[in-house]
Amino acid sequence: MPPRSRAPCDPQCSLASREVNREIGYTAHELMVAVAARQIRDGELVFVGMRLPLMAFALAKRMHAPRAVGLFECGLMRDAPSPELLYTMSDPPNVAGAIWSTRMINVMALLQQGAVPLGMLGSAEVDRFGNLNTSHIGSRERPTVKLPGSGGAADIASLAGRVVIMMQHERRRFRERVDCVTSPGFGDGGDWRRRVGLPGGGPCAIITTLGMLSFDLETKEALLASHHPGVTPDDIRRQTGWPLRPSATVHETVPPSETELAIIRAYDPKGVWARP
Repeated sequence: MPPRSRAPCDPQCSLASREVNREIGYTAHELMVAVAARQIRDGELVFVGMRLPLMAFALAKRMHAPRAVGLFECGLMRDAPSPELLYTMSDPPNVAGAIWSTRMINVMALLQQGAVPLGMLGSAEVDRFGNLNTSHIGSRERPTVKLPGSGGAADIASLAGRVVIMMQHERRRFRERVDCVTSPGFGDGGDWRRRVGLPGGGPCAIITTLGMLSFDLETKEALLASHHPGVTPDDIRRQTGWPLRPSATVHETVPPSETELAIIRAYDPKGVWARP
């Protein structure tokens, strides 16, 4: 069958993460993995990505989505995560166990065919309508920081049925408007995706070190959906560059269970990605 750079937290963000670690016994990244895994449905073809999204895929496979299939933009498809922790998606253990090893153009064709229900992405910046920037900070002509660029992220953001974004929650990253739209979310809001002809559904969640954001069904603006244990809604608002409104069902994030933590730590025993 044919079938993403992290900067150090600023002091407030670091404080909130330390509170979670000290009081609850797991890291903010372990919590993010658990929350992201719950977004994966059984039987879905998922554009996985690396680091935390890959761990979320591994957790979902063990917990509730045994028939989910992972897709990697380097041209690999797997029905089970690599038994070894990966540092790049082309590491030999990922290739050796693949059920399909092909060219990037072929896995991207699945996106164009509408065959990928879920994509998982990271970003350097995100704005209130879920647009992502991985190109440059500052102006294109005189950037203060140059970033890696799109890779396959623009395709995933444009064409996947829905998109889950995972990133560090800092005010400088959560912008009223990103400096460059590398990967589109909901543009200027409302029916923007329909007007510009993007067939994918756009972002459904932003999972961060402090909480989770969802999107208003009409305006497509990001809303506070949950705040992690040890973090208050005000903590999150202070780290967000626009007036963040709560969703109608805002609540405290359900923490990872002992079983979820055991699976996460077995996959990453040295804490390379989940306990940095």
